Amino acid sequence: MDPGAIRLAAIALLARRDFATGELREKLRSQGYDTSVVEETVAELSEEGMLNDVRYAEHFVAYHAQRGHGPVRIKSDLKAMGLSGDLLENALASGPDWSVLAREVRIRRFGEEAPETWAEKSRQARFLQYRGFSTDHIRTALGPDFNLDP
Repeated sequence: MDPGAIRLAAIALLARRDFATGELREKLRSQGYDTSVVEETVAELSEEGMLNDVRYAEHFVAYHAQRGHGPVRIKSDLKAMGLSGDLLENALASGPDWSVLAREVRIRRFGEEAPETWAEKSRQARFLQYRGFSTDHIRTALGPDFNLDP
């Protein structure tokens, strides 16, 4: 298979949006390109700086945090793309204050008033958990008297 064709396909994909290394590798393989040539092409693009997992992870965290997603969900999504643990931790550390974001997301969804009943607190906690916030972030967002362990 022609390495030039694979490189052009990879560059065409990167022109549309940024990709993680593993994600681009899988995309090219799914298009039927030879695995060994795909590996070489992806390595070359990484060396040239056209493909950068650190940059991708930081942009991914910033974008998804802006959309109100928490670190647990973002980490899971990035891990599924094949990014390493250290890279994930550094990218999440460069993100916003997750407790503050959890509170902002709660207020955006449910209003300024703190939940009064246990049922309402549970409902809001489930929402924040679905969005990818940890137990500590949820406790902070719902107030100091909230405890997930009844």
